[in-house]
Amino acid sequence: MSRRVHLVGSWPAATADDAMREMARRCGAFLNSMPDGETGERGRWLANIAESLRSHPDLDVRHDGHWTSYDDVLDFRVRRGHRLHDLDLGHVEPQRAGRLVLDELRREAAVPADVAFQVGLPGDLDLATFLIGRRGALRHRRAFTDALLDEIREIHAADGSEVVFQLEIPLELVLVATTPGPLRPAVARWLAAGVASLARRAPTGARFGLHLCLGDLQHRALAHPADAGPATILANAIAARWPRGRPLDYIHVPLAAGEEPPSLDPRAYEPLGRLRLPVGTHLVAGFLHERRSSEEHRSILAAVESAVGHDVDVAASCGLGRRGHDAATATVDRGVELCVVSAVTVPRARAADAGSVASS
Repeated sequence: MSRRVHLVGSWPAATADDAMREMARRCGAFLNSMPDGETGERGRWLANIAESLRSHPDLDVRHDGHWTSYDDVLDFRVRRGHRLHDLDLGHVEPQRAGRLVLDELRREAAVPADVAFQVGLPGDLDLATFLIGRRGALRHRRAFTDALLDEIREIHAADGSEVVFQLEIPLELVLVATTPGPLRPAVARWLAAGVASLARRAPTGARFGLHLCLGDLQHRALAHPADAGPATILANAIAARWPRGRPLDYIHVPLAAGEEPPSLDPRAYEPLGRLRLPVGTHLVAGFLHERRSSEEHRSILAAVESAVGHDVDVAASCGLGRRGHDAATATVDRGVELCVVSAVTVPRARAADAGSVASS
């Protein structure tokens, strides 16, 4: 099959077992990797990490919040005279539990045997900036980098190439999207250097995916770019700096913005024709949306694939846990429809298979 569905992370379910079994029922045959659904408090991305840091000895609460909007969040300051260290971001135990469910699904043939377990990890700059502010991030980013790398090394030591680490980087894309056009490439290069540096310090052989993001708190985005230009600039900047020996399985590009559905204007997707991703890296087009019909999804997919010149994988713009269950399932079902059409027609070869340096 030349086209796959990508599930970004969260799913509206009570438990990881419930989430993964429903994801398998709906689209298991079309998955390259499977998250655990990030159920419960983990469905709010950084919120559970922030709450776990309330009692950290190096931190004081700067602003308390209830996560109802981007202005109502919990963040911290580093205590005077303290060095921030020993952060536990809480990704290891959920990964172990989710792997057990995935193993069961493999034995039941509910998913392909080669489906990887997908571990969503916020980028280090994103963690530092959202949790301790921009000034704090400049001084204390290293503590978050070290914490992420500790988790990556522990998970990779246990499961190796059966895990793909999805780096989730909304801050980087929002900064590029909100920068004046002529300055975007320079800003993208600076931000890309940090993303690539994190991957470079990961174990050789660790697999990665990138989730470029526009934010989705309460299903609202932080930025609303007019087209795919900013995401293309950032993706190319990261790809150009990506380290050898750490496979980059995919780059997910959001083409909708929270509750705002993807554009029906084909010109919005033309910048994707300038993507230059590593051989073997899939482009995941994040346009699946509950407010678009099946016909509109087919039209958008045609515009995207016309721009890039080959089949792409499909996804929503972000995790589905912030949507209602009906909206989430409808969104995934539209993606499966697109994959079924691909499976019963003569598939176009992926650019990676043809040895192209363009995205695939």
